[in-house]
Amino acid sequence: MHSILIGRLRPAGLALALLLAATSAYATNGYFSHGYGTKAKGRGGASLAIADDTMAGANNPALLADVGNRFDAGFDAFVPRRGAERTGGPLGQFDFSEKSDRNLFIIPDFGVSRKLSQRITAGVTIYGNGGLNTDYQRGNTATCPTSLLSGGRGNPLCGSGPAGVNLEQLVVAPTLAVRINDNHALGVSPLFVYQRFYAQGLQLFGSFGYSSDSSKLTNNGTSGSQGRGYRVGYLGTFGPVNVGLSYSPRIDMSKFKEYSGLFAGGGDFDIPTNKGVGVSWKVTNSLRLAADVNKILFSEVASVGNSRDGATPGCNCLGTENGPGFGWSDVLVRKFGLEYAATQNLTLRAGYNKGNNPVGSEDVTFNILAPGVVTKHYTAGFTYKLSPSAELSAHYMRAPEVSVTGPSALPVPGPVEKIYMNQESLSMSLGFTY
Repeated sequence: MHSILIGRLRPAGLALALLLAATSAYATNGYFSHGYGTKAKGRGGASLAIADDTMAGANNPALLADVGNRFDAGFDAFVPRRGAERTGGPLGQFDFSEKSDRNLFIIPDFGVSRKLSQRITAGVTIYGNGGLNTDYQRGNTATCPTSLLSGGRGNPLCGSGPAGVNLEQLVVAPTLAVRINDNHALGVSPLFVYQRFYAQGLQLFGSFGYSSDSSKLTNNGTSGSQGRGYRVGYLGTFGPVNVGLSYSPRIDMSKFKEYSGLFAGGGDFDIPTNKGVGVSWKVTNSLRLAADVNKILFSEVASVGNSRDGATPGCNCLGTENGPGFGWSDVLVRKFGLEYAATQNLTLRAGYNKGNNPVGSEDVTFNILAPGVVTKHYTAGFTYKLSPSAELSAHYMRAPEVSVTGPSALPVPGPVEKIYMNQESLSMSLGFTY
């Protein structure tokens, strides 16, 4: 049995290689996706109490108990449109208006499961996070004196050359689920995480003494980090109603050594605690409703949650133990979805996802690099059975534009900055039972 399972899980190697090659750019509920798996995304991300595919390791590990022998592979074509503006500086010297380049990202995901006994199911889920991503290559009216002197025209933070950051997180989640009885199941997913990051064009922070180590602040190439954690889950069935619980504590990641002068704690960038509760109600044989509430504790990670308030040159500066970060507050996400079996072969989905904006007006400057401010997500999707053992799923998401305006942190009087973002995504996946 062990050798059979290993054989079935070998495609995970291919999926892992594809994910490593892909460039992640999620920025929906903070830098977490609005949902994991095409079916869940079509329901606005609601997924904690519906066992419908092998993305259980990213959602609720206990769901795998009811998935059986299955294989899923898909991708998301994600389009974040983001940018920033600055006005009101002395003589207009620091004014700019620019949109980030690179607005299309292809993000794959993968899952496989196998029933080991009547009550035990094992599998693996591979997925990604991201969203701290910008790429300011050119500007419309940027006239920062620093940029002009260095030839970096268009850099919104007045550094040398293009400005931007990129964060990618890859999670491999082997999962074991146990059905205790007909009504209750438990699951656990060890989480093996690899993340990488780079920053460019942030020299101004070093020039004015806002970094503890300006040589480890910017333009040091891609830095890698590893960590291990876990996710646990519960699934309960009470007549036509399912209840799901999921919890993943903070994951301690190794430091981004090449950016120890940027992130608080000498390059520390842990993954925050995230937890949720969900319900689904099978109203009729054709109609199911679902709702989840998730919370992501960004504030517990200093490099993400600390505000720039109180930051001073040479003291409470970037890279110090409790230095400033992006200033993101915790995000509470409410997800609502429905699915309707229109025919024997066609299931339709729709959903709504609402989270709070983690960025306050006092932290606009740093978040020019990561304007993850969208709050509302409208989704639709479907699954079509191609055969008794194969199906095609798709989903579309639209997140309307949200902007935040606040005073600039640049060391000059007067400027006001605005960041903004809107998003669209289209995903497709194939699922097979065996």
